[in-house]
Amino acid sequence: MAADRSFGRVDLVKLVAALFVIANHTGPLTSWNKEADFVLTGILSHLTVPFFFLASGFFFFRPAKDGTRNKPPVKRFLWRVGGLYALGLLLYLPVNLYTGHFGPGLTVGALLRDLFFGGTFYHLWYLPALLLGTATIYALRLRLRDRTILILAGALYAVGLFGDSYYGLSAKSGALSGFYAQLFDVFGQTRNGLFFAPLFIALGAYAGSQAGDAGREGDGGGRSARRYGGLFAASLALLLLEGTVLHRLGLPLHEDMYIALIPADYALFRLLTARSSRSRRRLRYMSTATYLLHPLVIILVRGAAELAGVQTIVVGNSFVFFAVVTALTLLIAAALAILALPKASRKPGGQRAWVEIDLARLDHNARALREALPEGTGLMAVVKANAYGHGAVGVAKRLYRGGVRHFAVAEIGEAVELRKAGVKGDILVLGYTPTERLAELIRWKLTQTVIHADDARRLQAHGGRFKVHVKIDTGMNRLGEQSGNDDEIRSMYRHSRLEVTGTYSHLAEADSLDPADIAFSRQQIDRFRRAVALVWSAGLDPGRLHLQSSYGILNFPDLEMDLARPGIALYGLLSSESDATRTRLDLRPVLALKASVSRVHPVKAGESVGYGRSFTAASDTMIATVAIGYADGIPRELSERGGSVLIHGRRAPIVGRICMDQLTVDVSGIPDVRQGDAATIIGEDGDERITAGEMAARTGTITNEIVCAMGMRAAKRFVPEAGRRPARKALAGLHALR
Repeated sequence: MAADRSFGRVDLVKLVAALFVIANHTGPLTSWNKEADFVLTGILSHLTVPFFFLASGFFFFRPAKDGTRNKPPVKRFLWRVGGLYALGLLLYLPVNLYTGHFGPGLTVGALLRDLFFGGTFYHLWYLPALLLGTATIYALRLRLRDRTILILAGALYAVGLFGDSYYGLSAKSGALSGFYAQLFDVFGQTRNGLFFAPLFIALGAYAGSQAGDAGREGDGGGRSARRYGGLFAASLALLLLEGTVLHRLGLPLHEDMYIALIPADYALFRLLTARSSRSRRRLRYMSTATYLLHPLVIILVRGAAELAGVQTIVVGNSFVFFAVVTALTLLIAAALAILALPKASRKPGGQRAWVEIDLARLDHNARALREALPEGTGLMAVVKANAYGHGAVGVAKRLYRGGVRHFAVAEIGEAVELRKAGVKGDILVLGYTPTERLAELIRWKLTQTVIHADDARRLQAHGGRFKVHVKIDTGMNRLGEQSGNDDEIRSMYRHSRLEVTGTYSHLAEADSLDPADIAFSRQQIDRFRRAVALVWSAGLDPGRLHLQSSYGILNFPDLEMDLARPGIALYGLLSSESDATRTRLDLRPVLALKASVSRVHPVKAGESVGYGRSFTAASDTMIATVAIGYADGIPRELSERGGSVLIHGRRAPIVGRICMDQLTVDVSGIPDVRQGDAATIIGEDGDERITAGEMAARTGTITNEIVCAMGMRAAKRFVPEAGRRPARKALAGLHALR
């Protein structure tokens, strides 16, 4: 599906489009031929902004992995683009003040029109247009189908069209002329976030919903590429004809909105996304920086040329002026991209094997889980077993920054480790804590589970004051006081030294949709509610209530509790990829496991590889040794059950027995594999992907066991934090215009 593919060609063309924007504002061909310059700057360059809108709509509204509509983080997007717009306003404020743009005659209405539609500077209009256009399409998608939205957005574009390139026709009608005069009083012009942007953002969203089709074609999208290539060529010819005719007839008020822009930009975008290609994040940053900064560079070059007395050479020659402005803008944009996205090494920190943790995906999963729950239900993030192998400290700190204030661990040692590392919030110990370690609960301000009535008496007798959660056994028969033991349950809340801040239980069959299992889960829920009602009826406070773990959220999302305890789902995984759930969320795997290729060498036909000579080459074979083994959590039997790794975006089957520290793969079909290359054991490489769930299915276990087994030897690398520099945070907004 589209959600799993990369589209680096879009990143490349966005940078080219940004250069067309510079051309539009410098007129590179005016010194030679004004008609040619009009074709370039009055027609062709106007493909660029709609393309930017299409890209934003495509990536923002990308569907979930099952092809269903995703609910994108609109607040985050608007906040980031709004921040970028605020940065643009500040950058050009001195220029506006110098030119008298905010002079004494400026009215409040004109200022608001400028801020919400005009951008205050000639190129900044794009940012408020993106904000308004995205918000509009987001609101429409909550209620309407894509085709209906396209019709509505097309109608708005038609209104804008006759206030722009076709205004000469409107001006001939008294009624239309008056209508557009009023429209201009409110909006300034129709090239804005209401009449211009929504159509292309909606087309981008529609393209995202259709992008999976190319991936399912037998030729890898070749037919789509040919079809959209032909449509683009035809539409481009129509655009040139339309723009030229309108210009010669003198109809345009502005030359920004054409009819042929619609099929031309859509076809170009579909052509670029017909096949996957490696993402180019630096080019993405550069295109945004180029768009944002080039007017400042224009001012800088004009001023420098005047001071140096070379205006005739640099500014008088339009092409030289364009070339100088472009070169200087690209240099600045490249420097900013390097600051914002330091290049990752082939194997981070020189490690033989490493785990990459994508914290942005962790944020996404936490939002998705929170949004699936009733309003007011918070998350208690389960970070036991080193956050299921993901690095408990880094995960907990990131989640705390995202608003999570409750964490759960299996035993006191895990809780103390988090506190020592500076993790804040409430930390609940889910399991038994030995008497000799009870004092640490108080010292580190931890919350302990009371696992039965006798355990409560043990804590009371210790002499300290403890914050606790009471566990009720509703049918799991593991930990907790039996739900039918009314007197014992009430007694757990009456101890003077125990401050009960929560009550919880655990569903034994929450991962099953079998009717009998659902009935058992409902019985557990009823038992829990009865126990809670018993506590309330005795005049006691049960504190925060929590019952759902990951599958409890997915299969019983409507339960109204104070907290939910996601574990495996928080990390973008299910215990088994074949599990069906009532609620389908766009959960994204957070973890990738990689290792270095340590040796590449040929093995002749008839020679064997590894312990026990379990693999014998049937023909001459190229073998790569990868520096990872079962001590790093790789199931030893994986080599006998079709396991593979990814190298250069292609699958390399594991051959021979997996050793403690190494494994070997057949790379005969993969050219140019060298020592130091990265092998992906779990994760994505190009169009290929190996999931922890796939590995679990091959070895007859669950995903939880696979990721928890990723041992301490493999270094953890938290992707967004790697190589962070002070300037990076300030430059993060450049990524908003994906």
